[in-house]
Amino acid sequence: MLSDLRQSKSWRLAAGAVIWLLLITGLHLWLNFDYGKKQVFTMGYMPVITNMAAPLLDHVSKNSKDVYFKALKFSSFAEMASALRSDKIQAAFIIAPLSVVLRQQGVDVKVVYIGNRHESTLVARKSLNIRSFEDLGGKTVAVPIRYSGHHLSLLELMEKHGMPGRINVVELNPPDMASALATGSLDAYYVGEPFAAQSLKNGSSDLVLHVEDVWPNFICNLVIVKQGTIANDPKLVRKFVHGAARASLWAKTHQEQAAEIAAQYWSQPPDVAKFALSSRNVVFDQFLPKKEEMQQIADLMVKHKLIEKNNIDGLVDDQFAASVKIEDVRELADILQ
Repeated sequence: MLSDLRQSKSWRLAAGAVIWLLLITGLHLWLNFDYGKKQVFTMGYMPVITNMAAPLLDHVSKNSKDVYFKALKFSSFAEMASALRSDKIQAAFIIAPLSVVLRQQGVDVKVVYIGNRHESTLVARKSLNIRSFEDLGGKTVAVPIRYSGHHLSLLELMEKHGMPGRINVVELNPPDMASALATGSLDAYYVGEPFAAQSLKNGSSDLVLHVEDVWPNFICNLVIVKQGTIANDPKLVRKFVHGAARASLWAKTHQEQAAEIAAQYWSQPPDVAKFALSSRNVVFDQFLPKKEEMQQIADLMVKHKLIEKNNIDGLVDDQFAASVKIEDVRELADILQ
């Protein structure tokens, strides 16, 4: 009996190793697929509305003759940061405070674009009957990562309401939040849409607050590229930033179509993305990075002891976003014009 169990276990381990090898091989082939004479610019992103430009750029550039902006979906921001460090990707649609951390760690990153704003939401499990922020005292609330604006927002709100340390803040990858709430592992979570919309739409959560109610012009995600990438091919970076900005402008006036395209990349039902967009006043056109906004984030990170210094010298590079032409974005194909 014991011998059979050992053989069964050995077989499962061997099978698991084969499956893992096939997955890695498949990913390698996908990342290194021959696109002919096209340049390939790989973007790391998370499946949230603030990063809607990534799937839209991938979608529209597939038919481009000169460049393909390939969107690579990540399940965590830490993995995405690691991929950028090792040049597996050329750009990262990453959570804003993490760009400050990377810069201070010596990674020569530049913030070149700000994602869509006003799309983050704090929701709580319906059975708890949370009616105000103060009701979250003693509860467990998830944020995407320690270095996130959502965490900073919670810390500021706890201070404002005289509740320092009274909320148990945990880190959880956004795709896992809705299921954790449903199983009772979480009491609430604070994240970019459409993850909050999943539990709001199915009735398992209550709305606590929208981020714009407590932090106007909140930056959830932004785009960073390395200075080396800019130096090697500034025209390509310019085309990328212009495309990302124009993709957001197109999404502003074509929200249903944009949601349908994005949902295919997110592996989510289109109705969840549509619900999130229809229930929010998402800001699509404030994509210009500003040093003062990044300085505010760095100052808050120091205040709440997430970093030691607030230095962000050289972090912001607005040259590409500042030159975006916002006119004549009527059709999907206009994004890359």
